[in-house]
Amino acid sequence: MKIEMRDIHKAFGTNQVLTGVDFDLEPGEVHALMGENGAGKSTLMNVLTGLHSLDQGIIVIDGKETKYENAKEAENNGIAFIHQELNVWPEMTVLENLFIGKELRTSFGLLKSKEMRAMAKRQFEELAVTIPLDAIAGSCSVGEQQMIEIAKALMTQAEVIIMDEPTAALTEREIEKLFEVIESLKSKGVSIVYISHRMEEIFAICDRITVMRDGKTVDTKPIPETSFDEVVTKMVGRELKDRFPERNVKLGEVILEVKGLTNTRSFQDISFSVREGEVVGVSGLMGAGRTEIMRSIFGIDPLEAGEIWLNGKKTTIKNPAQAVAQGIGFITEDRKDEGLVLDFSIRENMALPNLKSFSPKGVIDRKAEGDFVDMLIKRLSIKTESGETSAGNLSGGNQQKVVIAKWIGIGPKVLILDEPTRGVDVGAKREIYQLINELTERGVAIVMVSSELPEILGMSDRILVVHEGRISGELMKADATQEKIMTLATGGQ
Repeated sequence: MKIEMRDIHKAFGTNQVLTGVDFDLEPGEVHALMGENGAGKSTLMNVLTGLHSLDQGIIVIDGKETKYENAKEAENNGIAFIHQELNVWPEMTVLENLFIGKELRTSFGLLKSKEMRAMAKRQFEELAVTIPLDAIAGSCSVGEQQMIEIAKALMTQAEVIIMDEPTAALTEREIEKLFEVIESLKSKGVSIVYISHRMEEIFAICDRITVMRDGKTVDTKPIPETSFDEVVTKMVGRELKDRFPERNVKLGEVILEVKGLTNTRSFQDISFSVREGEVVGVSGLMGAGRTEIMRSIFGIDPLEAGEIWLNGKKTTIKNPAQAVAQGIGFITEDRKDEGLVLDFSIRENMALPNLKSFSPKGVIDRKAEGDFVDMLIKRLSIKTESGETSAGNLSGGNQQKVVIAKWIGIGPKVLILDEPTRGVDVGAKREIYQLINELTERGVAIVMVSSELPEILGMSDRILVVHEGRISGELMKADATQEKIMTLATGGQ
């Protein structure tokens, strides 16, 4: 399938999101689409698949001008879209999610359950996925839900697959398997539009790259004719000197210490400490228990055994309110369901954990609240017309910045970051890294869970590796390498 999009315009109210974008896709190619958060990448693909109507421009598919009325029509015509924000139905089983709206039925309308199960099993085997088909989807981790979405798209036998940040929640092993599948699809003539902020992936698997900035096409080039630095400069309109800012580490006293934390379903005998001004990175494969450990420290999930110490004193944390009251903030990996109230404005989301500070006499001081929100919007370079914009209307990366901002606002002593740059562009990533440095310079202790090994290596002072619910090893920054982390993550020594 050959696709041409010419002079595409799209506005939402007074917000002009696309202003004359050109994009084309050849049969059997992997075409990267890159740009800062809010550049218009996802909107462009939503226009292609009929989720949004275009205001101006034309779409030509296989030589014929085409306009899909909705995503279902696009899918029926061979274009599948794996969205950055997952579309899993949490109360349904994995199998039901894979076939929702596409169930196989007999002539009497009965479900062909065995046939559906066999198809799903084959697809999971191709992706090396081990999720039980009868599991409730809502009980699966974000990474597992991502694999369900990928499998669902592959089962449509599409000619074009749009992948929007498909590896954001996946481990290195799962990413490798996905790349093998992409190469196989490409050899069969299937085209891939690959939206990602991970430069290593773009240069590893893509044939061409189109860069967007501020709703416009900046450039399209074959991958061999460009470079990491050139792409970054075109994305952000300026040169970024270093990917990871230099850290000036001045460690203070131990702020957080955990001893023997155990939840037998997820992890056992977890012990570690974090000092003032320190970034402790936590790495490991999906399902190793990294997120579950952090949820228990924050009081979301119960502990069966173990102790939590803050500032040298043993404490009890049975719920998030107790954690926040003691100066612990937690940026969860699932911003859509756990990090934000999407129907609330940016202001309301940022102010939620800080309401007491704005209402010392029981009445909210709107000026103080507004000044606080405006300061954070400016500090984190959140792209929005105002603090009253609904969080649900922001790009994924800008939503992530709002989540980070609301926890910075409480003035935390300890900040737990679970996948803090998931779905965030390279320019915004550096802003977040710089913010991490500023927080540690003020003495904040940071625990950072990340599936991106370059991020773990670039920002951590010390690295804990989790394997099957236990800490399999600890590496100091000077000794850490990707190979050592992966060895520990897979059970090696």
